[in-house]
Amino acid sequence: MCLIAWNWQPGSALPLLVLANRDEWYARPALALHAWPCGQVLAGKDAQAGGTWLGLGRGQGQGSQARFAAITNFREPATARSDAPTRGTLVPDFLQSGSSAAEFLERLQARAAAYNPFNLLLFDGTALLGFESHSGRTLLLAPGIGAVSNAGFNTPWPKLQRLSQNVQAHAHLSDPDPKQLLDLLEHRVLATDDELPATGIPLELERALSPIFIQTPDYGTRASSVVLVREQGAEIVEKTFDAQGATGLRGLEL
Repeated sequence: MCLIAWNWQPGSALPLLVLANRDEWYARPALALHAWPCGQVLAGKDAQAGGTWLGLGRGQGQGSQARFAAITNFREPATARSDAPTRGTLVPDFLQSGSSAAEFLERLQARAAAYNPFNLLLFDGTALLGFESHSGRTLLLAPGIGAVSNAGFNTPWPKLQRLSQNVQAHAHLSDPDPKQLLDLLEHRVLATDDELPATGIPLELERALSPIFIQTPDYGTRASSVVLVREQGAEIVEKTFDAQGATGLRGLEL
């Protein structure tokens, strides 16, 4: 996952709304959104490494509240290790656990350095927390609009700011149409050079990665997701893409 924005409104009819894009090489195999065999996770799946980028779950125990997790890579190409374990297993690990988000992150702290750098967003039914492995920071996220991409939480990259503004424009809706929200994730306008961050990659690639929706010959947005966690129940809607365009649309309820 490379871009996530949310509106966190505890106590409302729609406590958590999330919009997210997963960017990946087109050649990397993946399964679209589905119910995992465990029966407690709704997510796509990285068919190469076995993890996922975003999902909903129920956790352990009858009557458990809906849980949400999503992960982004932290763009630090100089330190990436080919032998590091896949970060994508952290999402289903949390979704299937009985731990609070704070408990899960407290245990993760001790082993986070084993992975390539990442940002993790967790919702346990009560609290919304973020974790930055590069800094070791755990953030108790305040109500309102927030976002994370491939830098620290709320780092003002152009695409992060644009998506946050679009989410803000829909924040008054208690029952938004997921298909309309998916359109917000297909914004393809490049940032201007003076807006671009400097993350250690060539300028041409920095430009190509600057829009909300990415499309290059070999790499791009593979899945757009809208997650709605309501007072009762939760829903995830996913639109998938390959190099030629959209390949499917599906939704599941928890």
